[in-house]
Amino acid sequence: MKYTSIDSALFFENRKRFNEKLKPSSMVIIHSNDEFPRSGDQAFPFHQNPDMFWLSGIDQEESILILFPDCPIPAYKEVLFLKKTNEHIAVWEGHKYTKEEATAASGIHTVCWLEEFKTMLPMLMHHCENVYLNTNENDRYVHINQYRDLRFAKDLKEQYPLHHYQRAATIFRSLRAVKSGYEVELLQMACDITEKAFRRVLKFVKPGVTEYEIEAEIIHEFIKNRASGHAYNPIIASGKNACVLHYNDNNQVCKDGEVILFDFGAEYANYNADLSRSIPVNGKFTARQKAVYNAVLKVMTEAKKMLVEGTILDEYHKEVGLIMQSELIELGLLDKHAVAKQDPNMPLYKKYFMHGTSHFLGLDVHDIGNRYEKMKAGMIFTCEPGIYIPEEGLGIRLENDILITTKGNIDLMQNIPITAEEIESLMNE
Repeated sequence: MKYTSIDSALFFENRKRFNEKLKPSSMVIIHSNDEFPRSGDQAFPFHQNPDMFWLSGIDQEESILILFPDCPIPAYKEVLFLKKTNEHIAVWEGHKYTKEEATAASGIHTVCWLEEFKTMLPMLMHHCENVYLNTNENDRYVHINQYRDLRFAKDLKEQYPLHHYQRAATIFRSLRAVKSGYEVELLQMACDITEKAFRRVLKFVKPGVTEYEIEAEIIHEFIKNRASGHAYNPIIASGKNACVLHYNDNNQVCKDGEVILFDFGAEYANYNADLSRSIPVNGKFTARQKAVYNAVLKVMTEAKKMLVEGTILDEYHKEVGLIMQSELIELGLLDKHAVAKQDPNMPLYKKYFMHGTSHFLGLDVHDIGNRYEKMKAGMIFTCEPGIYIPEEGLGIRLENDILITTKGNIDLMQNIPITAEEIESLMNE
């Protein structure tokens, strides 16, 4: 890992909060993510299961965590099972956790090698009534692939059909959505690294550079500042490419007179930033570009005011849509008479603003949380309105990451330049 060590108190507190949600006589079993093959002898870079990391701080493949607060054997109330290293692994793959290092990272004192799991599991199952198993219940996820937690759940239920099985995902959804102070610090670090990359880009962009050259500048700054890399595939979309919401080709030349839409963020210690900005290739917006830009910024400013305790995400999206509708009429993109006659279930503004304004943010870029419950202090949301006009070859999106507190909200990206005037000034220094 490139990031500096994290205080294990974070994970101790997370386990404490999680255990408080369990039924009596319950055991929790969480697996690390799979390693996925890329080719004949290569795997894709490993990325830890966010739930495993949130509970343990362990950032290594082939790991298992057991939580059993009511276990009659005190040493087995918390157990980590790790891949045992050897000389061959050390030479070909590098260092793996020692038991002492795993304890220091997680705060868990009982650490066993993975081969002990099969012999210890039957004994622990004998003493519990409920078993909490973990599955991916992110509401953006469509189940296609089998994964380690899911395969294990199927096998365990066949071997022990009479236990009571519970969903760990519902607990994670309620707890992970509310960030602790330490988590906010890690997210702020991801945002700060993202800021450095954006400021670097402002000095680099000019007519004739390619989207991939800009991408290279970003990853340079990320790695230089201990980020693991990109939080998601970066979008570097110049001109008409900005009207493709998930444009990832990043292979075109940026031309004089165009606007580039950026959507990128650093991943630091598995926590993710998510930034969008739109800048003129030549350092100067046209009057039309600036009018659209300022309309998006106005919607963002008004939307941020609504990201407070008590707001419900789905209702918020509808309110933001009405603000956007007014701006689109002002820009001449919508006719107010047509809007008055529109089907409320198919609002006309969606032609130019077809995505939501905010989503949960944390260990996942689109983090887990309940969009039908009221927002709470400690939650972090993106705020990302946009206007996309294919017929003009123009797309503008602005996005910051917003922390909700009991006293309002805090913009974790408040120091990143955002007004059209700031952007132009920095590009022309």
